[in-house]
Amino acid sequence: MVRDITHFIGGSGIPGSPEANGGRWGEVFDPSTGAVQARVPLASAHEVRAAIADAEAAQPGWAATNPQKRARVLMRFLELLRDETDELAALLSSEHGKTVDDARGDIQRGVEVIEFCIGAPHLLKGEYSTGVGAGIDVYSMRQPLGVVAGITPFNFPAMIPLWQMGPAIAAGNAFILKPSERDPSVPVRIAELFLEAGLPAGILNVVHGDKEAVDVLLTDERVRAIGFVGSTPIAEYIYSTANAHGKRAQCFGGAKNHLVVMPDADLDQAADALIGAGYGSAGERCMAISVAVPVGDDTADALTAKLVERIEKLKVGPSDAPGVDYGPLVNAAAVDRVTGYIQQGIDAGADLVVDGRGFSVPGHEQGFYLGPTLFDRVTTDMSIYREEIFGPVLVVARAADYEEALRMASEHEFGNGVGIFTRDGDAARDFVARVNVGMVGVNVPIPVPIAYFTFGGWKRSGFGDLNQHGADAFRFYTKTKTVTSRWPAAGVREGASFVIPTMH
Repeated sequence: MVRDITHFIGGSGIPGSPEANGGRWGEVFDPSTGAVQARVPLASAHEVRAAIADAEAAQPGWAATNPQKRARVLMRFLELLRDETDELAALLSSEHGKTVDDARGDIQRGVEVIEFCIGAPHLLKGEYSTGVGAGIDVYSMRQPLGVVAGITPFNFPAMIPLWQMGPAIAAGNAFILKPSERDPSVPVRIAELFLEAGLPAGILNVVHGDKEAVDVLLTDERVRAIGFVGSTPIAEYIYSTANAHGKRAQCFGGAKNHLVVMPDADLDQAADALIGAGYGSAGERCMAISVAVPVGDDTADALTAKLVERIEKLKVGPSDAPGVDYGPLVNAAAVDRVTGYIQQGIDAGADLVVDGRGFSVPGHEQGFYLGPTLFDRVTTDMSIYREEIFGPVLVVARAADYEEALRMASEHEFGNGVGIFTRDGDAARDFVARVNVGMVGVNVPIPVPIAYFTFGGWKRSGFGDLNQHGADAFRFYTKTKTVTSRWPAAGVREGASFVIPTMH
């Protein structure tokens, strides 16, 4: 039976209104079987504006709640989230296609940011200086922006919404989430759990939709800031449109993450890292390693052989099946897109070492599966090197020496994540200092920072001055007010001054 998913506005599940959205719906698939399991309403501009109005009405009361009490709501939410992790992971897996264990990791990385946000009372403290002039003190305070919004991708339907809503709500804002329409159920359940934890109705609203909904969030003057994660063309559109309408924007786009493998590296460790980072979650991660850069042909030949050995042992199947390494892609369009890139690689002359096309799981022939694919001798002019494939495709781009490997990672238009495997501390330190990429791993394949550092790429992987989570998130979701205060002694009068004030 196909179920209907609701919006979540004003503390209640709100069904899609045929009158408001013209009866527009999106389909939510079970990627393991290919069957439609739910439909999701695509909000009209009217419905989005209603959610904004609801958030605007609720926000002042939440902002007036002291930060410690707001943090206690987050603490209760964490307890509820932990109690329901297994159910949430199963639901997430059933709509996205990642394995249940991987779905638990998706939720856990979001939990870690909420844990960090419990420290909001400290993170929201201003600064105070006394006696900067005769009887003059100066202090600053951080205040919420008001109504803010987040637009999140399908590949992390728990983690990235939590990364955005956690700091925003802890800082005293009301938050409107526009999640991906491909796997929308977990974000709605998260909103329900927040309400159960004591969050006032209207502080967290979830509105499903497409470009019509997004454009309302971008242009309505009541929305003061926008967070986005997705593809680079859309990130660039959202960033420029939000800025044109006077909003703060924090937009993260595509990636083409390299892993440099030096001749002195432990090749078994490097191969294990590449297999997990390249094929985990069917490659549908912005932090997936999609380019292996072995230094020297001897290193490349040995590494490729080890990769093939491991690829042959990978188990691909339904996301809820035991022992599966990765499951299906999110939908048929994703499969078509990735197989198109594989053909482009063949046409460009890359060496197709392992071909994952035509993969099928017995009993699940209509599922959205693609086997692991490996290319060797890929050059920097090929589309499979330049563009984000977002599927289980790993390419080997050989470098003659360390300097060439460093240039490849540094000169790529994306600058999200990069790694180096080596036993040489000098090489590692030099690489970390010189590589033109935002997040770097040393003998770590997926360099996702922990919650109290910030997450963000460079170049065309990120638009905006501030990163996600960590202290940057609280800077992004607050504005600073600075107060200069003077209490002159009784009876002291200095008369009018026509000179700009100085503290001499």
